[in-house]
Amino acid sequence: MFETVNAIVFGWYPYLCLIVFLLGSLLRFDREQYTWKSGSSQLLRRRQLRWGSNLFHVGILVIFVGHAGGLLTPIWVFDMLGISHSFKQGMAIVIGGVAGVACFVGIALLAHRRLFDPRIRATSSFGDTAVLLLLWAQLVLGLATIFVSLNHMDGHEMVKFMNWAQGIVLLRPDAASYVADVHPLFRAHIVLGMTIFLVFPFTRLVHIWSAPIWYLGRPGYQIVRTRFAKRAPRPGASLVRKAPQPAE
Repeated sequence: MFETVNAIVFGWYPYLCLIVFLLGSLLRFDREQYTWKSGSSQLLRRRQLRWGSNLFHVGILVIFVGHAGGLLTPIWVFDMLGISHSFKQGMAIVIGGVAGVACFVGIALLAHRRLFDPRIRATSSFGDTAVLLLLWAQLVLGLATIFVSLNHMDGHEMVKFMNWAQGIVLLRPDAASYVADVHPLFRAHIVLGMTIFLVFPFTRLVHIWSAPIWYLGRPGYQIVRTRFAKRAPRPGASLVRKAPQPAE
């Protein structure tokens, strides 16, 4: 029974989440472009938003790049570069821990203003609050796994997750077996992470696809004029300027 459930959750469920993630995002962009936005509440309580948003986005970007690079990079690449599993484990704990704390502080500020500010709460939808709490729970689980990882500094547990993630990408039928005996915190962290991909197309998270990466390599700068252009004359108005009248 356990093997069947493990195969469904960690062998089949990832593909369901990925299919909904990709097709759902494409369909929403094609059919509901007016809902494709981040829904900013910057005009309401701007200072707390600035701190919370910056800490959250910087932290989540570091965490995402670290997870994607650490899980999907083949093991032989690290071996070729001379990076041992224990060093990679320690680096993941330190960098992931610092980014996780920054992200935690940021998302706590964002959740506080959205839940306890009456004006922001009134303009928030159920999905806005739900996805924020979902990310918060995922972050708490991720930070909690650091204490478990400290007991596995040899890096062998981390190799299991690498084999599982790469097995999913490469369509290996036995991918789920790699995480069958890992700590329950890791398993919950993985399941909740996949669920975030599942609900991604139905939330404001879709604005990630619209990140202006091209802006970093733009060829020129935007020109902003300091004065407004002169208004065109009204229809029928005389274009002849009157001579100034002499002073009496």
